[in-house]
Amino acid sequence: MKPVTLSTIREMKRRGEKITCLTAYDYSFASLLDRAGIDMVMVGDSLGMVMQGHDSTLPVSVADMVYHSRCVARGVSRALLIVDMPFMSYQQSPQHAMASAGRLMQKGGAQVVKLEGGEPMAETVRFLVGRGIPVCAHLGLTPQSVHQLGGYRVQGRETTTAERIRRDAKLLQEAGASLLVLEAVPSELAKTITAELEIPTIGIGAGKDCDGQVLVLQDMLGIYPRPSPKFSKNFMQGTADIEAAVKAYIAAVKSGSFPGPEHSFHSV
Repeated sequence: MKPVTLSTIREMKRRGEKITCLTAYDYSFASLLDRAGIDMVMVGDSLGMVMQGHDSTLPVSVADMVYHSRCVARGVSRALLIVDMPFMSYQQSPQHAMASAGRLMQKGGAQVVKLEGGEPMAETVRFLVGRGIPVCAHLGLTPQSVHQLGGYRVQGRETTTAERIRRDAKLLQEAGASLLVLEAVPSELAKTITAELEIPTIGIGAGKDCDGQVLVLQDMLGIYPRPSPKFSKNFMQGTADIEAAVKAYIAAVKSGSFPGPEHSFHSV
């Protein structure tokens, strides 16, 4: 099968085909996801929680991300590989962000880097894209800002915050972002943003109307020892093995049966 590229993802949005994504942090799982037919694999800084046992993503370093990305890259031959830029690897300046992104691409094998934040990050996105570094943006619940947000809370329920997220989405697209992750936002807001943007939206707790979906692998397999978020689902239930669970997730996203109403949030 042909490798999935950013052009592939854009074409999938144009024809209304749902995009599938899961996180992976090692060679074995990356190989399994790729073999199962996942469209995109994301090396998330969520590894700080599910792999390292931290309470947040904040302790994760660029070196951590390079190591795990390099392992994942060896297992992926078809899926598009997106890698998170960890806390304080891009906020200081566009130049600092470029140095961090360069490490993730050169040493970690990343094809796209992902960073969190709205308007304040637009200049950085433009700077990276202008120098040949593809960027996936991330709005809504941004885990690296967990303390500023007051915890892992749904974002965009109030009119003012919803409009800010909507405006930021347009700014990030204008800055050159190729994709946009929307996390823990009302499904109504995600539907509006998805319709307004030309770039694909990837939801995680953002309802069924995003162009694609992503989950943390350990959540969708039911193996994370702490409680999983409302927007996740254990796809291991009723399946024979992990690969079957991944294929069930892919089928559910492609058909539109996941996420359901029980995995979504709504405006006030």
